[in-house]
Amino acid sequence: MPDKNQAETVEEAQRLAAEYERKCTGCAQSVVAGLLDALGMEEEGVFKAASGLADGIGLTGDGSCGALTGGCMVIGLVYGRERKDHEDMMKPMKSYLMSKELLEDFVARYGSCRCYDIQEKLMGRTYNMYDPQELQEAFKSGMMDHCSGVVGRSAEKTAEMILREKHQA
Repeated sequence: MPDKNQAETVEEAQRLAAEYERKCTGCAQSVVAGLLDALGMEEEGVFKAASGLADGIGLTGDGSCGALTGGCMVIGLVYGRERKDHEDMMKPMKSYLMSKELLEDFVARYGSCRCYDIQEKLMGRTYNMYDPQELQEAFKSGMMDHCSGVVGRSAEKTAEMILREKHQA
């Protein structure tokens, strides 16, 4: 992990993830990239695996917000069980509890973890990202600002939890 204090790491995760979302899009990948960079980790496989999780799942809005799933992926990367421990049902308990905490944070903050519901709360409606006209409307509505805020908050909360657990260990 980089030589910086926890507050700096958390702020960096939030800032980077939000910047990646504005510049590159892909909420799940933006959270993963921001967290990996801030935590000084390299894991191309997890970043790549997050690519289908944008805007819910597959740009459908139907499913958990990609910012949430990206955070859970990094939690699993740090605290999940390895393949050799697959039969140990208790091994991933820390990642389960931390992912649950992140989910609860989303529900408390946005009223839901579902992408469409979060879009409706923040922007007053949802958008079909496969329809070119609606995609343009989404960008005009400030979707990138709203989504980068959600992405940044997810990375911030995830970094806080990971660092809290590392400090307690």
